[in-house]
Amino acid sequence: MKKILISGFITGCILFVCSYGGLYLAVRFFPALFTEYNNPLFNSDGNRDLLFYLHAFIFSFALAWFWDRFKSLFKGPFLLKGIEFGLVYSIVALLPVMWISFSALDVTIAMVLSWFGYGLMQAIVAGIVLAKINP
Repeated sequence: MKKILISGFITGCILFVCSYGGLYLAVRFFPALFTEYNNPLFNSDGNRDLLFYLHAFIFSFALAWFWDRFKSLFKGPFLLKGIEFGLVYSIVALLPVMWISFSALDVTIAMVLSWFGYGLMQAIVAGIVLAKINP
């Protein structure tokens, strides 16, 4: 359990930095996409902002547990293991969530595809980090 918590925390710190760097770059290079967030669906009174900022850690602890449980199924160098892990997670968990989000919420396909790409990149980065620090 200690190994899962430590690797989850390290992965969370790395994802936190990568996520906010990626968000900055995405807003800078794809500003039209982010104007779509001027939608009542995304307005918040600020009471839950901390939950949004902690998402990298929640995600990392979940993936650290998943990695520890199934790492023996991934073969090859750590980079390949991490990429495969991210792809598996994305197909098994992220794709169905994006499907239901698009079908149930008033969001555009561009938004959902950007969320999928963001989640995929997070999962691959987490997979690479986890494969390196918890082989």
